[in-house]
Order: sequence, then structure tokens, then C-alpha cells
Amino acid sequence: MVARLVALLLVSVVLVGLLLHNQRIVKPLKVSGHIEADEIRVGSRVGGRIASVPIVEGQHVSVGTLLVELEPFDLNERLAQASAEREARRATYEKLKAGFRTEEQAEAKADLQQFKARLDQLQRGPREQDVLAARARLRLAQAELELSRQRLARTRSLFKSNAANREDMDAAITQQTVAHETVQVRELELDLLLEGTRPEEIAAAEALAEKAKQQMLLRETGYRPEEIAEAKAALLAAEAAVAAIEDQRKELKVIAPLDGTIEAVDLQVGDLVGPNAPVISIMDTSTLWVRAYVPENKLSFKVGYQVVITVDSYPKERFQGHISFIARQAEFTPGNVQTPEERSKQVFRIKVVLDEGADRLRPGMSADVWLEPPE
Repeated sequence: MVARLVALLLVSVVLVGLLLHNQRIVKPLKVSGHIEADEIRVGSRVGGRIASVPIVEGQHVSVGTLLVELEPFDLNERLAQASAEREARRATYEKLKAGFRTEEQAEAKADLQQFKARLDQLQRGPREQDVLAARARLRLAQAELELSRQRLARTRSLFKSNAANREDMDAAITQQTVAHETVQVRELELDLLLEGTRPEEIAAAEALAEKAKQQMLLRETGYRPEEIAEAKAALLAAEAAVAAIEDQRKELKVIAPLDGTIEAVDLQVGDLVGPNAPVISIMDTSTLWVRAYVPENKLSFKVGYQVVITVDSYPKERFQGHISFIARQAEFTPGNVQTPEERSKQVFRIKVVLDEGADRLRPGMSADVWLEPPE
């Protein structure tokens, strides 16, 4: 009986000792969360009708992979029109910048010389030879008039003696009339030469010569800088219009911006999608991270602190990671997060990036972040 009591007493002492020892052991701090990855939702800025969808859900894609292609509608025609307008503006700008051709300058110079010669001629008046010739023509006309008078007198005498008929008489009268008018014309021509050029004609010639001079200067100087600047601005506007349409054409193809996995595809050929609307979801699995919450009284580490991550799928493995973010403002623990502390205490959100395991771990897996080395 005494032996049994002694044995029970020894067992009780051992149990009490083990209990006290376990109470003195402090378990390593860990917080729980879920593995996450960045999700990129891509789309087109122009929208339109789906022409092809060459990818499927779960497919791994690389940077530059074609995800969705849209029909061009009228973009090709608009681009052709804008390109033609750009070339027309370019030709105008190059023409103004180059100035007038050599042949145009020579033509303007020849016109100026022609008008100056005409002005000089009018300012000098008739030449002496012209006056002498006019006087000679007048004397000749006067002689012809005198001759016609004598012929008319003889014809009239013959007509009275019936030696000439009425036709001869009429011809003689006509010749005298013509000779008389010719004398008057020659007298007027001589008066005009003696009077000289009228001021109105000289003024008109001066105006034409000045106009020709300005035309020649314009050809030699070229176009105004304002005209060239205007043409250049029009060219730049046309080039910008072409670039805008080319950018819209590029938006017809939705390209993968990074390496990742296609998460969701709900498109068919012929569907209509709006501009600036996400059409494909890509999961960036190259960088995995865990969102977790740390009690305020355990926040004794900094960004860059190395930690160990464990997951239920690989219970015997440990994955290295580091803390890349610590919230600056405290919050209350979300209800779905398990921590060793009471939930009423304030916590700080942290982001833990996995440095390894991206090829085996998957977003959505439960994970424990060991802030202290596990046993």
C-alpha cells in the first residue's frame, strides 16, 4: 500500500514538472494568410468586334503574346486618307521651303525688263526719225490729194464734152475724197508724235514696271516665314493624325504585357467589346506573396526581414521569403485570419514576398508566415 502511494506521488511530481516546463516554453510566432499574385486585366482602348481569340483559360503566355484581335472596321480607310493628306501637306511645305524655281525667277526678271523698256520708250517720246517719217507721209498724202484734184478737174471737163462717162467722174470724185481723208489722218499722226506720250500712259507703264519688279523680288526672296511656318504646322498636324490612327490600329491587338497565366476568358469571335474595358485577366505568377497581419506588440522587424513560409500542400518543406511592406497605419484583425493573439487587438498588415517556390506554389493556397524560426 505504501509502495503504491509512493509510486502515485512520484508520477504526480513528474506530471507537475512537465506541465511547468511546457508553460515556460514560448512557441515561435507565426501568422497565417493566403498566397496571392498580381492580377492584370488587359483590354483595348478602341473596342470593337472580336476577330479572333487565340488563347484559352489556364494557358501560360509570354510577353508579346497575342491575346485578342479586333476587326479594323474603317481604320484602314481612315489611315489611307490621313496618309494622303499628310503627303499633300508635306509637298506644300517642301515647296514653300524650297522657294521659287530658277525658271520662275528668270521669267519674272524678263517681264521686268520688258515693262521697263516700254516705260523708257514712253518717257523719251517719239524718235526724230519717226517725226520725219510722219512729215514725209503727210507730204505724200498732200501730193496725192493735189493729184486727185487735178484728175477730177480734167475728168469734169471731159465729162462736159461727153468725152468721159459717169463712172469716170465718180471714180475721180472718190479718189479725191480718199486723198483728202488720208491727208487728215497723216496730219493727226504727226500731231500725236509732236505732242509726245500722255501722262496717263506713262503712269500706267510705271505701275506695270513696279509690279513686275515686286514680282521679281518675290521670286528671288521666296515665301514669307509665316507661310512656311503655317505649312509646317499643317504637316505636323497631319503627321499627328496619322500617328493617332496608327496607335488605334495597334490597339486592335491586345498583347500580353508580361509573362503569366490566363485566368479568365469569356469571349467569342463576333462579340462586341467596349473601349477601355478589361477583356482578359492574366495572373502574374512570377512573383507570389502572402498578405498577413501582425499584432502590434510583435511588430519588431523591418522591411527586408527574412522569414520562413510553410503551406499545407508541402508540410515538410519550408520556403524562404522576405517582408516587402509594413502598413503605416494599424487596423483590426480580419475575421478570417488566425493569430495567436486576441482578435480585439490592433494589427499591422504586412506583405511577404516568396523568394522561392514560385514554380510549385499557387495563388489561393493557405500559408503560415513564421516571424520567428520554427522548431
